[in-house]
Amino acid sequence: MKTLALAAALVLSIAMTGLTADAGAKKKGKLHHVVAIKFKEGTSKDQIKAVETAFIDLKKKIKEVNTLKWGTNVSPEKHDKGFTHCFLLTFKSEKDRDAYLVHPDHKEFGKLLGPVMADVFVVDFWSQK
Repeated sequence: MKTLALAAALVLSIAMTGLTADAGAKKKGKLHHVVAIKFKEGTSKDQIKAVETAFIDLKKKIKEVNTLKWGTNVSPEKHDKGFTHCFLLTFKSEKDRDAYLVHPDHKEFGKLLGPVMADVFVVDFWSQK
């Protein structure tokens, strides 16, 4: 009886490992990196423009960025909590996203954003098909 239970546990373990591997293999979509920014009160239009330009330029400077889209909030729902800007980047892999995060140009951008940023939130997700 113990042998049968052990065999069943082994089969279940192998099956679950296969399911986990399959789930990882299904990451055939794109990895999306969403960045929403709230600027400090008193931030000038020129400072905001400098941040927009610098963020957009990351696409040219960091080869791992697959796409970069951005815009300002136009929602009539009034649930933005003061966040005005949203940037959506895509990456082909977590490795590419991770390279972007530590890239010197990304770090330099952070130095520009930091003094004028009141808050930020970031969400990463794999698109589902």
